[in-house]
Amino acid sequence: MKFGQVFRVDVLEGARIAVFSLRANRMRTVLTTLGIGIGVATLLAIVGIIQGLNSSFEKQLATLGANTVFISKYPWMIKGNWWMYRNRKNFTLEQVSQLRAQADFITAISPAVMRTSDVAHGALQVSNVRINGVWSDYQAIGNYEVVSGRFLTRADEEVNRAVTVLGADVAASLFPSISPLGQTVRIDGRPFQVVGTLGRKGKVVAENMDLSVFMPFKTFNSHFGKGRPMQIAIAVADAGRMAKVEDQLVGIMRRVRATPPGQPDDFNVNRTDSLAATYEQLTGALYAVATGVGLITLLVGGIGIMNIMLVSVRERTREIGVRRALGARQRTIVLQFLMEASSVSAVGGLLGTVVGLGTAKVVSLVTPLAADVRPSTVVSGVAFAALVGLLFGIWPAARAAKLDPVEALRYE
Repeated sequence: MKFGQVFRVDVLEGARIAVFSLRANRMRTVLTTLGIGIGVATLLAIVGIIQGLNSSFEKQLATLGANTVFISKYPWMIKGNWWMYRNRKNFTLEQVSQLRAQADFITAISPAVMRTSDVAHGALQVSNVRINGVWSDYQAIGNYEVVSGRFLTRADEEVNRAVTVLGADVAASLFPSISPLGQTVRIDGRPFQVVGTLGRKGKVVAENMDLSVFMPFKTFNSHFGKGRPMQIAIAVADAGRMAKVEDQLVGIMRRVRATPPGQPDDFNVNRTDSLAATYEQLTGALYAVATGVGLITLLVGGIGIMNIMLVSVRERTREIGVRRALGARQRTIVLQFLMEASSVSAVGGLLGTVVGLGTAKVVSLVTPLAADVRPSTVVSGVAFAALVGLLFGIWPAARAAKLDPVEALRYE
């Protein structure tokens, strides 16, 4: 008989004996399966939630656009002395104009100022709305979809019109049954005519983008004053060259702001990919700690499998002696016990995967935390559990195979 045929016979025979042994010791099998299942469930629940958070954050950043850059006094993630950023000079419209004239990669540019205020129509009111003063290019930069009416125009800016474009949540709250177009809303007590409404954008870093309104930049300054810090929003042609774009922006901004040589930049170039990198750094430590906790739980489950398999070897010493006396090879005994250990682990892994991902899904439904259930996670959960059983079953299997047949037959 060829080696391949012998091996298949050993595997089939080992599987048959393994199933019989597991059925004969149901309570032991259930407890072992439970130990592995808890470990896998803990690990995959954590992984599912973290993967969901990562996917959600990536989708949020996608709404900002991969080809957008925002220049401001402050970095998006402030580290160190806040007053250092606070004391920087504000940007000017002249600097924005020079930047647009000197940069050869800009497809759209707009200054942007913001404050929060109440927006009202009749007896209805929405509180804590982001009031944005921008140029007409801001629609292309922020990738905003106009669902009715229009966005702001250059003419609105030039003649200082009191017009506004409403975000989706503001429009739905103030005009639940009629069209907002042509209606008048009051922003901080001042009247503005609605010229357009925007499609839904969702949240970006916990900020509701639909709870916003937009008005011409000059109109904003006329109504609310010019003292607020401005940021410069830019869209570029090639998102794949953002590093070179940032270098050129830094050079131009240092020149137009007359930053002395040797002095640090008195502005920050904020990119969506840098925000993503910062987010990955913050969640990386959490992911490592959470994964470590899950792996420790699996380690405990694996040690439980090893102990129970050692007990099984001792209880079945005479059986092993009989099989060895009748001609069973050592590899056949090894395969039998390894298949027992990996089978119990695989079943525990399958149950743990279902429970773990189900828990992650429930958490995402009842809390703001997101969860992402991926097929590869399910497969890897079951496979990893089986691998744990295989590894921790090696010592008991080797111990069973090395038993002396004569001594095993004498064992009581």
